[in-house]
Amino acid sequence: MPKGQGKVLAQNRKASHDFFIEETYEAGIVLQGTEIKSIRNGRVNMKDSFARVDHRGEAWLHNLHISPYEQGNRFNHDPTRARKLLLHRKEIDKLIGETQQQGYSLIPLKMYIKNGVAKVLIGLGRGKKKYDKREDLKQKQAKRDIDRAIKSSLQ
Repeated sequence: MPKGQGKVLAQNRKASHDFFIEETYEAGIVLQGTEIKSIRNGRVNMKDSFARVDHRGEAWLHNLHISPYEQGNRFNHDPTRARKLLLHRKEIDKLIGETQQQGYSLIPLKMYIKNGVAKVLIGLGRGKKKYDKREDLKQKQAKRDIDRAIKSSLQ
């Protein structure tokens, strides 16, 4: 099964607009209590989340909002706590080297369930400048116009 396959529960749509994604990594995520129930209900927001490798060589996911489970009562969790990512040592070492370069960041792209386990697709991205974003929008619009013209000529 290729990376990123499974039941997609949350997606960071802004990531491809703000970053050039160069590599992707599939990571497990350490969850507490009722978090998996909220994730399976699709109550996840990845909008402002980011990943970071700390000084101990552990990958952490910050600002990922998982809403508290409604039937969880006192066993609920803090919605925006930092969550540990499960990656192989070689992957973490590679990410440490890559993220220390100027302009590279770790961005969560998707969260999905694969074989009953919650996974996060992490992308190694380089930030886009304003002119890059404008160029991408121009290309998207041109592609839409071409597709519209082809569709109307076929009818």
